[in-house]
Amino acid sequence: MISTSYISNRKVQLKIFGIIGALLTLIIPFFLMLHNHDNHLETDQSLCPFKMLTGFPCPGCGITKSLVYLYEGDLQKSLSYHLFGPFAFVFCIVVIIVLTLELRNQKEYFNSVFYSKKIAYFLGAILVLYHLGRLVYFVRENTFDEILRQSIWM
Repeated sequence: MISTSYISNRKVQLKIFGIIGALLTLIIPFFLMLHNHDNHLETDQSLCPFKMLTGFPCPGCGITKSLVYLYEGDLQKSLSYHLFGPFAFVFCIVVIIVLTLELRNQKEYFNSVFYSKKIAYFLGAILVLYHLGRLVYFVRENTFDEILRQSIWM
C-alpha cells in the first residue's frame, strides 16, 4: 500500500518539475533573443532531431523561434514561425502562477482543466490539423533537394 505522504511528496515534486519546465521553456528563447543580433536564427540549422533526420519539420518546430520573436515584439513573425508560440508563452506563465500558488497554499486549482482528456484530445487534434497544413505548405514551397539540404544527409 502507498502511503499518503509519498503521494503528497510526489505531487509536490511534479509541481516543482512543472514550474522548472515552464521556466526553461521561457528562459531559453529569452537568452537566444539576447544573442540574436544578426538574425542568425533565420539562417541557422534547426536543432530538432526529427528535422535533422528527415528534413521535414516536426509539430513543435518553430516554437522556440516563435518565442524569440515574441520577446522581440514582432508578433507577426512570431506567428509565422509557429501559430502556437504565443499560446505556449501564455500557458507557461499560467502554469508557473498556478503551480506556485498550489505549492504555497497547499490547494489544487484547475485540476479538471489541466487533466481533462477532452481538452487534451481537442488541442491534439488542432495541432495535428495545423501540422498537416504546415507540411502541405512546406512540401509545396521546397524542392526535394532543398528538403534534403535541411537534413543532416546533405
